[in-house]
Amino acid sequence: MWAIEPAKRDNIRGKMTNLGKKLVASLLHRRTLRRWSRAARKADTVDLPELRTQRGHARRLRHHLDRLIYIAESRLALPMIGSTAFKRPHGSDWSWRPELWRGPLPSPGLSTVQTKSMLGDEVTLFHDCERSELTLRQLRNRREADLAPFGLRMDVFRFDGSFLSLVIDLPPEAASGLKRKHLLRMDAIVEMEKPLEIFARLNIKHGPNTEQIVREMPLHEEDILVEFDLAYTNLNEKRVDRLWLDLIFENPEMSQVVLRDLTFSRRPRAEL
Repeated sequence: MWAIEPAKRDNIRGKMTNLGKKLVASLLHRRTLRRWSRAARKADTVDLPELRTQRGHARRLRHHLDRLIYIAESRLALPMIGSTAFKRPHGSDWSWRPELWRGPLPSPGLSTVQTKSMLGDEVTLFHDCERSELTLRQLRNRREADLAPFGLRMDVFRFDGSFLSLVIDLPPEAASGLKRKHLLRMDAIVEMEKPLEIFARLNIKHGPNTEQIVREMPLHEEDILVEFDLAYTNLNEKRVDRLWLDLIFENPEMSQVVLRDLTFSRRPRAEL
């Protein structure tokens, strides 16, 4: 009888051990399912003290299950959730896609949105309507051409205000090392029910002052991008604190706007 080499023997043992672990895990899973199925069926008749205990156990279990589902959806869905893949200009030293376009939010939508309402941690809606007839909703991008896993849909019905803006807070990395020689770029994929004017206003807080640069988004072009040249500002490079961007919508009444993607990048201007 031929002797098995130690390396192969260890490999066989490892496979058998893994197979045993999977079998035990499958049996435990079935047992757990039967237990909670039985508890759910008897919830209408079980004694209240026991029901209270079961509720506590179920809530703790749900926390872990929700976390597992979130991570699984993030890894398995297409386009891949959490993706930061997009075209960056050559020489970029920073690039970023906001979380709303990267991954699923705990609360995917808002209706009758009040001013200063946030969707996620980075996007805030501002308006001065007396009666809000606005909705915001994160939606799943499923087109083959989409690189961003998610998009944002804004529906505006009756609008009695004078302004409507969507504010995106840029991360600290955008301010780190920012110089007047930088060009900051925003790329977007926008779908609209009717023609609108949308302006992008970059705000840079440095010390007590705030620099603002306004650009109209070229919505008639296939590639929608705007660039902000910091050379024309009075930026104090040593005191840059934070950056944010306002998307300002003109005459938005009875309109729907879908932002399929929104990305940012910056690069130093070529030396002359």
